[in-house]
This record gives sequence, structure tokens and C-alpha cells, in this order.
Amino acid sequence: MSEVATEALATSAQTWREGPPPPRMPEGLRRPPRGRGWVTRLRDYAALNRVREEMASRTMAEARNPERGFPVSSGRTAVGFVGGLLRERRAVLAWAVVINLLASGAALVAPFLLGDLVDGVAGGTIGAGTLDATVTVIIVAIVVQAVLVLLARRASAVLGYDTLAAAREEVVRIVLRLPLGQVESSSSGDLLTRITSDVSKMAAAVRWALPHFIISMVTIVATLAAMLANSWLLALPLVVTALMMWFGGRHYLRRAPAGYITESRSYSVISATLTESIEGARTVEALGLCSHRRDQLDEDTELSGQAERYTLALRNVLFSMVDASFQLPLVGIVLVGTWGFNADLVTIGQITTAALYVQQLQGPLDRVIMVLDHLQIGLVSTTRLIGVAEVEDDRTPQDVVPAGTDLEGRDLRFAYREGHDVLHGVTLELAPGERVAVVGPSGSGKSTLGRLVAGINRPRTGSVEVGGVDVMDLPLDRLRTEVALVTQEHHVFVGSLRDNVVLARETTASDAEVEQALRVVDAWGWVGKLRDGLDTQLGHGHLQLTPAQAQQVALARLVVADPHTLVLDEATSLIDPTSARHLEGSMHALLDGRAVIAIAHRLHTAHDADRIAVVIDGRIAELGSHDELIDADGEYARLWRTWRS
Repeated sequence: MSEVATEALATSAQTWREGPPPPRMPEGLRRPPRGRGWVTRLRDYAALNRVREEMASRTMAEARNPERGFPVSSGRTAVGFVGGLLRERRAVLAWAVVINLLASGAALVAPFLLGDLVDGVAGGTIGAGTLDATVTVIIVAIVVQAVLVLLARRASAVLGYDTLAAAREEVVRIVLRLPLGQVESSSSGDLLTRITSDVSKMAAAVRWALPHFIISMVTIVATLAAMLANSWLLALPLVVTALMMWFGGRHYLRRAPAGYITESRSYSVISATLTESIEGARTVEALGLCSHRRDQLDEDTELSGQAERYTLALRNVLFSMVDASFQLPLVGIVLVGTWGFNADLVTIGQITTAALYVQQLQGPLDRVIMVLDHLQIGLVSTTRLIGVAEVEDDRTPQDVVPAGTDLEGRDLRFAYREGHDVLHGVTLELAPGERVAVVGPSGSGKSTLGRLVAGINRPRTGSVEVGGVDVMDLPLDRLRTEVALVTQEHHVFVGSLRDNVVLARETTASDAEVEQALRVVDAWGWVGKLRDGLDTQLGHGHLQLTPAQAQQVALARLVVADPHTLVLDEATSLIDPTSARHLEGSMHALLDGRAVIAIAHRLHTAHDADRIAVVIDGRIAELGSHDELIDADGEYARLWRTWRS
């Protein structure tokens, strides 16, 4: 487990020890006990649902302005985002609408001709030739409709998948521009849930629900127009359907966003509780928090269940009203048609056509209601994804250029949680070409100091300057050419070995530079044996590197990036001690002339450094060379003797 995670969990545990955590389960949200009268249970259910609604409303408010974590955007912003994607695809959208309109028009031919046929038979004015011609036209219309429906579905699918691809690319751009400090200060499950579950839901809405919604709406509009052309009187029963669906949809749409946001946030909370408990298992066990974490997970699961029951109740109300509205228009057409026929206002054929149109409407209306739920879920997921873009940047890049390569941190204080500093007024200077080792026990603040120096986080007080310029004022692309951080965490991306090494300079790094970088980190021995060399594909489904090889690739990226100051945070921790010692020796030529801050538990790194900073409880307790600190017989001398033994 990383030192940053250890510090955060230890601080959280200390806060919990000082007092019980505030209750997260809203009062009155427990389900009523079974075995009670149905009237009492109905009353209890109504009260419970009111609490669920209050919970959803409160979650919506918190999501708009979260104290910590990522915000949730407004529905209008999400609709504007999707609208912008569709505007960029006007031609594809127009073709999808036109082809669906033609398919709907073809579907209206058969009922219209059947109505005329009924009138002709009833009036005795139709002959065998006319009957054959009518049947032939109906068959042709059905065949044309089938072809047009196929083209319409293809056009809608192309629109959906193209829009989805653009949306995913935009989500990636949004996520990659997030300040790292904000990412790590937020819930560990929040961003993970957004870029997995929410992306999946948004994808389903864009890929499936949106095309079906377009198809159904075009069909409904065309059918309604045909019903009015057939007989305005027989179209009146649809007013009942429209009113019921309007009230049902209004009730649903007013409450669904808050309900689905609460549901999605509950998944983030469960994911965060599980992730933090598993990653911090040692800390949890050491501090005796096992039962507390289990209770927390039980409470999170119960809260998530209540949120799901609330959205399920909303869907049940909506679907019940819709099902009822499907049956009433047909009955209304029979009753109004009977009266109208007796009054000579409509014919039997018009009644037949209207009845067929109503039956034909049920499918599109059913799909609209079905996709409405998916669209609502997709819209909420989009608000959560777009909300990530509303996170304010933690830096305002200035048009400044450092005057040198000297680095100085003054009065650095930093807290992962307000009121709990993990660094207390640290000051550290680094001359060009100097190597400083930072040592100390786990949780003392070594990694935090490295992150401040590398410009990952902004200090609460004080500043870190390189060449007289605050590192937080430098654009990221410029900052990484000045100071680079390499941690014990490494990542191998899907792509070629070359692509993995040249990430920092993918447009300017040559194969010769890549090879030289791999030789410097002593990786060319195994790379040279690969059949495809630098073109070897890495990542999932391809060559799997060992932890040591993956760390060598990460260090080779550092060589190619070529910054003048390096922060190595346990950079060789995943390589066995013998290989790590050999690797650090082979990197000596690279490090010569660069300023290096090496954070390590292996004290041979400190032995080779120009100066050693001993960090204890967020303060630099000792500072000097190896020999000076051994002679001082202080904390470093004790650590050295313990490590040697």
C-alpha cells in the first residue's frame, strides 16, 4: 500500500477514534416490519417513500455543490452536451430522421387502404380487380416498409455509435485534465464509478435508447398526423392517452433525476468502502477497525437498496399509468365511432383505420416509455460525467520561464483533511546536480513532500519554486520538462513498447533515443531478445511484463522526458534488492548533473546521496551527509543500524 494511502487511512482512523462518525443513514429510512395490517403498512410505505424523496433531494443538492468529491452537472448542461454532439452530425441526424419518416409513412399505407377496402365492401362498390390491386399495393407497401425500416435502423445505429464514440473521447479528455490532487482527495470509488458504470449507462442510452427514441417519436408523429387526416373525431380518444402519459411522465421526470443521482452516488460509496477497506486492509486490522468497516458496508448497502426501491417505485407508477392509457383509446374509438357512425360523421372504414392506427401506436409508445427510463438514466450518468469537467483547475499557468534549475521549497504545510497537517513547515533547498535522499518511517510525509516538489499538489502554505518560478504557475507540459515524479506505482498501456517509452515526447523521440533509454535502465538485455523489438505489443491480451520490467519501462520514460530535476519515490521498490542496486548503479551516469530527490526505505540509496533529509512526523528532523548523520548518532544512525542488521 502506498505511503499516501497509509497517511490518509491513519488520519481517518485517528478522527474516528476521537469520536463516532456522523450517521449517514437518514432517520426513518429503515423498512417497516412485516406482519402488520395492510392499511398500516401502506401508511408506513408512504412515509418511507417521503423519506426516500427527501434523501434524493438532499443528495441532488449535495451533488451540485459537494464539499469533497466531484460535482454533478445540471440536466440542461448534459442536454446541451449531447445536443452539441448531434449538431456536429447534422447530416447523419437528418438522414436518420428522414429515413425513419419514410418508413413510418410506408407503415401507414396498409391501414389506410384497408379502411377504404372496408368502405368499398360495405358499400358494394368494389370489384375483383380493385380488390386485387389494393392487395397488391398493400403487399408492396409492406415490402417497402421492411426495407425502409432496415435502412432506418442502420441510419439510427450509425448515428448512435458515432455519437457514442465522440462522447467517450470527450470523457477521456475531461478525465485526463483533472488535477491529480483533486482526484486523490475525492472518494476512491467516485471517479471509478463514473468512468465505468456511468460511461456504460451513457453508452447504452446513446447507442440504443437514443436511436429507438428517434424511431418511435417519428412513428408517433406520423401516425397522429394520419389519424387526424383520417378523422379528427376518432382522434379525440387519444387526448385521454396524452393526458395520462403527460401526468405520469411529469411525475416521473420531476423526481427521477434526484433518484437516479442518489442511486449512482450510492454505488460510488459502496465502491469506495470496498476499495479503501481492501487496499488498507493492513491499516484496518492494525487499528482494530474491522467491525467498523463491516458496519459501514452494511449501511452503505442498505442505503443503496433504499435508493433503488425509490426509483423502482417511480417506474412502477409510470408504467401503471402507461399500461392503462394503452387500453383506453381503443375503447374510446369504438364508443365514439359507434356514435359518429350513427350520426353519419364517420364511416366503418374510418373506424377500422383509426383502430388499426391505435394498435400500431402501442408499439412506438411502449418503446418511448421504455427508452425514456434508459434516457433518464443516461442523462443522469451524463450529468455525473460532465460534472467532472466543472472541477476547477488547481493551477493557473503563467507565461513565465524559470531563470535556472535550482529548486527551493519554503515553509511547506499540507493536509489531506482540513485541520490534520501531514507536513509542518518543511523547508528544503536543492542545488543543480545535487542528490538528496529523503528517509523516514512510513506515514511520516516523505511521499507528500515529493508530490509538492513535483507540483502534483499545491501546498496549504508556502511554495515550491524552480528557477524563481512557482511550480504551480508552470503549464504541465513545461513543468514535466523541469521536474518529473516517478513513484512505486507503474503502468503499462496497451500499445507497442516504443509507444510506452515515448509517452512524454511521442512526436520528437527517435528509436535511437528509445534504445539508449532502455540501455540506461538496464532493460535492453530482455528487450533485445523480443522477436518484434520495439514494436512488441504490451498490455492486456499481449506481452505481460514482470513488475521489474514494467518499472524499467517507467524509468525509461523518465530518461526520454529528460527533466533537470527528478523525484524518485520508491522508484525501484518492485525490483529485487540485487537488481535494484544494479539498476541504480547503471542510472548513475544519467543522474550525474541532475538534481535528484530520492525517497526510499532502502538506505543504500541514502548512503550514496550528497545529503540526507530525515523526515519524522511531517518535519525534517535531521539534514546532512551520511557520515555527518552517523557521527551525530541521532535518528538516522538508529535507522541505519536497524537496516544493516
